[in-house]
Amino acid sequence: MSPFTGSAARTSDWEHLRVRIADGVATVTLARPEKLNALTFGAYANLRDLLAELSRERSVRALVLAGEGRGFCSGGDVDEIIGATLSMDTAQLLDFNRMTGQVVRAIRECPFPVVAAVHGVAAGAGAVLALACDFRIADPSARFAFLFTRVGLSGGDMGAAYLLPRVVGLGHATRLLMLGEPVRAPEAERIGLISEMTEEGRVDEAAAALARRLADGPALAYAQTKALLTAELDMPLAAAVELDASTQALLMNGEDYHEFHAAFTEKRPPKWRGR
Repeated sequence: MSPFTGSAARTSDWEHLRVRIADGVATVTLARPEKLNALTFGAYANLRDLLAELSRERSVRALVLAGEGRGFCSGGDVDEIIGATLSMDTAQLLDFNRMTGQVVRAIRECPFPVVAAVHGVAAGAGAVLALACDFRIADPSARFAFLFTRVGLSGGDMGAAYLLPRVVGLGHATRLLMLGEPVRAPEAERIGLISEMTEEGRVDEAAAALARRLADGPALAYAQTKALLTAELDMPLAAAVELDASTQALLMNGEDYHEFHAAFTEKRPPKWRGR
């Protein structure tokens, strides 16, 4: 029997997470600033379950993932996780590692865009959480470090070896995952690891503005675009084109597509319904 919860019941009690939802935008803040938002077993599971809950409810159209205090997230807590894993057997360790991977899958598979607001350190699991998001907005203080080999583990943790080459290319991904050296915001922007670099102290504002723009847009179109970006990473072109065709045919029969034409004809902004 797994020691980690397998499904989420409706709750507002999330360990080390602050959750605020307003007008279709969820802001999830990693809230353990005294530990640079280091993740615990419960925080991993709660983040996974929160994303599942929000996905089922369909009331959220965009989500911002941020960190409280001096940094975004310093990764797994050394005392509470690394110390504890030293006494686990192989079955327990596999169960834990699968659970952390489920957090990344939840970010990639939820039907709304996720925007990471990164300032200060995003290290280890924190770097992978940011990597899994659809957008990474960072201020000049941001630095990313995939530290897994530094503690004697594989750099391919939580899907990092799958996602990172697809974001920055195999050469940069090899360097970052093998050496574990920090990448500061200017270089991260140059290699494509971040979507936008803001002025100092403006990252939360910029991430919120992007989330607002996404939430006000055609939610179903965004959801399907996100799903196709993930699904088609490993598809041959013929299969991808066929999936695109099927998706477009469904969306062309939707309310938003008809609303665009009506708005264009009437010379007014469209009123997106997400249908």
